[in-house]
Amino acid sequence: MYEYVELSSDKEYKFTLRMTLRRVYHITAFSWYAFIVKNLNDKDGEDLPPGIFVYGGPWKYLTFLNLLLQMTFFGLAAVNDLQPGKKAESTLSKFKDLLFSVFAFPVGTFVVLLFWAIFAYDRELVYPATIDAFFPPWMNHAMHTFVLPILLGEVLVQPHVYPQTKHALTALGIVGLAYLSWIIWVYMSVGIWVYPLLGRFSAAGLVGFFFFNMSVVILLYLLGNELNRRVWGKRRYVCHIIPKKKGLKNNNNNTRI
Repeated sequence: MYEYVELSSDKEYKFTLRMTLRRVYHITAFSWYAFIVKNLNDKDGEDLPPGIFVYGGPWKYLTFLNLLLQMTFFGLAAVNDLQPGKKAESTLSKFKDLLFSVFAFPVGTFVVLLFWAIFAYDRELVYPATIDAFFPPWMNHAMHTFVLPILLGEVLVQPHVYPQTKHALTALGIVGLAYLSWIIWVYMSVGIWVYPLLGRFSAAGLVGFFFFNMSVVILLYLLGNELNRRVWGKRRYVCHIIPKKKGLKNNNNNTRI
């Protein structure tokens, strides 16, 4: 739900500063992810450890798909920031909010938490030591650590409209099943699991592991919704800046907070 409010001239500076910060944040985040994705793509042709990029290249790894997801979201957010006039209910804005709330935040947070949990237990199950010679430590953190603080920063710089929970969970379930089908297809095609950990499970164990992961993602979706509510409240506002001088024609400069 959106509510239109008037922004007095004495608050115009702070509002403009906030909007500038938001634009800079989105452009910086997009540029960062574009840089990381390019570096990973460049590695595709190198002499990597056996099985790393066989069949599907980096496209079979949730980490890489998540980087593309984050890059896409911040790219759309940067473009949305440039829209003039009333944009609170634009198609681009709605899609951007959907992408962040249902996918970017829960999936990105899930990748960080699950990776480091498994890494702490036995790194060979998710990120073998042989990879260190090809991906320096900063690259590992770029893929598996910095994602979370960047997402939390997005929660602070801009509110997002969340869809109905049942619709969000349906979308998450469809995407989750699609990814599970993809990694099973890779295994059936070349006999190599995307992650060594998966080779330790029976068929029933794989199903249980999948439902456990989906449960975590759902909880993270609900967490994102709660963080958004606590930071921004239930209402979203579109502000109208009042000209400083009386008699100055209204420029109808409406901008979404």
